[in-house]
Amino acid sequence: MNWRYSLPALALLCAMNLPAQAAVTATLNKNSFASGETIQLQLQRDGSADSQPDIRPLKQDFDVLGSSSGSNVQIINGHMSTQTQITLLLSPKRSGKLQIPPLQWGGEQSAAIEINVGGTAAGTANGGQPADDNTHVFITTTLDQKQPYVQAAVVLTVRLYTEQSLLQAGLDLPASSDVLVKQLGKDLQTTETRNGRNYQVVERKYLLFPQRSGKLSLQGPVLDAQVADNSAASNDPFDNIFGQSPFGRMLNATRPLRVRGKQIELNVLPRPAAATGANWLPAQKVTLDESWKPEAAGAVTMHVGEPLTRHFSLTALGLTAAQLPDPNSLMSLPEGIKAYPDQATLTDSPQGLSVQGSREQNIALIASAPGRYALPAVHLSWWDTLHNEQREITLPARTLNVLPAAAGATNAPMPQLVAPAPLPFNQQPAAQAPAVPRFATHPAWMWLSMLLALLWLGTLVMCWRQRVPRTQKIKAAKKTAPLRSGSELNALLRACSNNDAQAARRHLLAWAGTLWPDAAPRGLNELAHKFSDAGLVEALRQLDRACYTNSDWDGTALAQSLPAGTVAAAGKAPAKRELPSLYE
Repeated sequence: MNWRYSLPALALLCAMNLPAQAAVTATLNKNSFASGETIQLQLQRDGSADSQPDIRPLKQDFDVLGSSSGSNVQIINGHMSTQTQITLLLSPKRSGKLQIPPLQWGGEQSAAIEINVGGTAAGTANGGQPADDNTHVFITTTLDQKQPYVQAAVVLTVRLYTEQSLLQAGLDLPASSDVLVKQLGKDLQTTETRNGRNYQVVERKYLLFPQRSGKLSLQGPVLDAQVADNSAASNDPFDNIFGQSPFGRMLNATRPLRVRGKQIELNVLPRPAAATGANWLPAQKVTLDESWKPEAAGAVTMHVGEPLTRHFSLTALGLTAAQLPDPNSLMSLPEGIKAYPDQATLTDSPQGLSVQGSREQNIALIASAPGRYALPAVHLSWWDTLHNEQREITLPARTLNVLPAAAGATNAPMPQLVAPAPLPFNQQPAAQAPAVPRFATHPAWMWLSMLLALLWLGTLVMCWRQRVPRTQKIKAAKKTAPLRSGSELNALLRACSNNDAQAARRHLLAWAGTLWPDAAPRGLNELAHKFSDAGLVEALRQLDRACYTNSDWDGTALAQSLPAGTVAAAGKAPAKRELPSLYE
């Protein structure tokens, strides 16, 4: 046998019996698409496939809205062939010339495909015409200002134009960690004619609150809806036989539609150096009013132990109610006067092209000793965004004339004596008996007094039994508080060492929550009111400004201020404790 010719023939025979090598092909339903139109991409691979294609490269220019899969088996002349198909529904993120990139599937790769997507669906930033005059659905966005101050309200107006019937439509503005988004009011529906075409217009307003300074980008609004798929109806074979079916509108298929608005760009200004107030309130207008119950024009007269209600009404145009400060933090009270604030009422309401936040709050003032007390004036600084200057609101100082407790408030009424019944006129008493109280000789009063005494003793026992578990919980909390406080304090010192302002603020407030669990400070300004150390207060102000302006911060001053006055007190209760709540 001649092996020189047999080996090539054997190799050829083996190659003929091997299955065909798998290949991946990618096809589109068409190569040109209008704005907002979805794309059907079909991937096909020879042979059965247990794996899935890698579609991650698609997500750079497309949103994958859905997928479906199937397989096709054919037997021809005893030879079986299998094909696996996956159909992807894509939505372009932008218009222009795009590319379906090569996709990997089971070690094989598909070829790239060039497509053309029609004019932008977002229109122009100032609400102008869309680039594609044939667009049936598009979105415009308008900002009332492009250079707002940090945490100031920015009004974004979104307008949706459509000349098609939209089904299951939803308009959304994607969230961002740098910009807080709040819808303002309800949608407004109108009609408008542009270039001889009639559009249904839906207008929606959003409030944007940038949380840091610098250049910020926010994804534009996104419309997801279903529209009638006319291409599917044109392929119906019964249309050629019976003409247009009366049930056509009911049986027509739908296809998804996704339209994107233009990306929103903001150049956020930091808190200006001229804004020296304790609170940062960038607004168009701020008002602060007060009233007293009972009413008083000048000096206020009250009694020891009796509450005097001071009502504050704070409103700001361009801010929400959650951004307004607590009026209780604006007051400075002398020794002998305690404040007990009620739950505040917060309200947000549309006001023209902006929002108006309001905070209504009652604060009860109670004096512990008689005398004459001076309440200092209340000052509130805010930043006027219309004129770029700091303004201040001042409520006048007050004088409290505190009188001793009312006489009837502590003295119990004396029992009334009952005189004996008179004798008949013709009968004289043998001897005059002294008058005695009626209840002293009546047995019913005696039993009633004993019953009230027993009830009073039972109440004392129940209060004592409830007090013991609460005391044990407080002791347990005090044991665990130093551990939590120590871990947060260590994290705070590390943040100071790394000059990380945001981390220092977060751990500082968490540490303060372990010291004041019943009234944890909500911000650095509120925390600063709890300390008398001027160096520590100034360090807190510097940290607060660094967090607002997103500027560099040196944590050395804060770290050096902590050990002397606050680290030693981290594991124990505050030295000075306010009176419990009136309703506790």
